[in-house]
Amino acid sequence: MEQKSRTTRLVVLAFLIALEIILTRFCSIQTPIVRIGFGFLPVAMMGILYEPIWAGIGYAAGDLLGMLIFPSGAYFPGFTLTAFLTGMIFGFFLKGREITWKTVLPASLIVILGCNLCLDTLWLSILMGQGYLALLPARILKCVLMLPIHLILIPFVWNRIVSKIPFAGQIAA
Repeated sequence: MEQKSRTTRLVVLAFLIALEIILTRFCSIQTPIVRIGFGFLPVAMMGILYEPIWAGIGYAAGDLLGMLIFPSGAYFPGFTLTAFLTGMIFGFFLKGREITWKTVLPASLIVILGCNLCLDTLWLSILMGQGYLALLPARILKCVLMLPIHLILIPFVWNRIVSKIPFAGQIAA
């Protein structure tokens, strides 16, 4: 791969990581057990633009950097694992595909139900010392709210904004 191309990819990945940190830390509604925000958008863009492993590494790096720069509680490695898996899932399902709500649906279902509902609820129950089942009702409500948001915003942001950037096609190729 040409050096200019590697540099461009690195810069775009760093920009998406920074955007994920900003959207997660400053543009979300957060309670102790539920966070509703838009940090998933840059992660989905990483998945579309890069291979699954790079999207996973990018989101895990964003999670670590976000905790270091803007701590919002105790660090727990389970959330970093969830971040890595989320990036991997978006990359696996979205890289090299046309981005529509139909292609986003399987990725978002796995991320929302598997990562956000199951894993994050487990990490919260360990951290907070509360029963897993006691945390589920609020977490399920978050998942119900987030699925349509994923299905609308990921295709919209990719098709109407990111794919129109001149170098996005080169990076996604």
